[in-house]
Amino acid sequence: MPEKTATLAFVAVDGQAGPAHTAEATVRSPESVAGAAQLACVLEASAEKPGNVTPRHDFHDMAYEDMLRSAIAIGPELGRAGERGVGATVLAAVTASRRVAPANTNLGIALLLAPLAKAALGGGPLRERLGTTLRALGVADAREAYAAIRAAGAGGLRERVEHDVRSEPAIGLREAMASAAARDSIASEYVTDYALTFETGVPALAAALADGLPVRAAIVEVHLRLLATAPDTLIARKRGADAAARVSAGARGVLAAGGVRAAEALEHFDASLREPGNALNPGTTADLVTAVVFVALVEGML
Repeated sequence: MPEKTATLAFVAVDGQAGPAHTAEATVRSPESVAGAAQLACVLEASAEKPGNVTPRHDFHDMAYEDMLRSAIAIGPELGRAGERGVGATVLAAVTASRRVAPANTNLGIALLLAPLAKAALGGGPLRERLGTTLRALGVADAREAYAAIRAAGAGGLRERVEHDVRSEPAIGLREAMASAAARDSIASEYVTDYALTFETGVPALAAALADGLPVRAAIVEVHLRLLATAPDTLIARKRGADAAARVSAGARGVLAAGGVRAAEALEHFDASLREPGNALNPGTTADLVTAVVFVALVEGML
């Protein structure tokens, strides 16, 4: 297939999604899946989610513009997900992102969106097709996903664990994810057919939109719901399980105060996650939010 230019297929300027706003406008072609991946990444990064990189908040090693460059770069690789294995798509997406951004901007997103994109391009009910895709993952997928994790420079590689990504895999990618599911929410999605995405995130987004929230505000609400439901495993790796549990409790407190409409509570929570040095960044939750938005786009919710 000839190389295609990485272009943003959809536009969202004021927080409202553009051409993919109705089910009729959503066609599961490679181009629409690529565009949905790009827009999902852009909307996630553009929503002022507590503790994350946003238009108003850069990290010392990662800027909002890096997220946008990565969002555009990842699209064509997700559009090609139907032509190759999931692991190959993860590696291609990470490689494309590292060409345009200096830091690991979207390894988790690539791991989550690659199976979803392949399932979307396969036709049929999305979650049913996703389950089939996940159960078909093999050793080659694990090998290429491990290479993507190494290429991304993901944290935690110094810790020796079962099925270490620095080693040659002996099992399929889903089995490898199962061994990490207790300590990583993205790995857990691989063995639950994306339970957090479909059973918590998508209903939360639907409810927020039905309640009249603009898209970016609805995305912040989804972020809070996911964080309140599942302690962020990036925080747990960096600062321990107790810190992750406290952050989840903070998200529940914001929701009890009114969620995204409780501006003061939300701002206080956001500030509490940014010191010292953004160590309490709920990055895994942000990746899950991107998966939710991608599902909403390919299913015609947005």
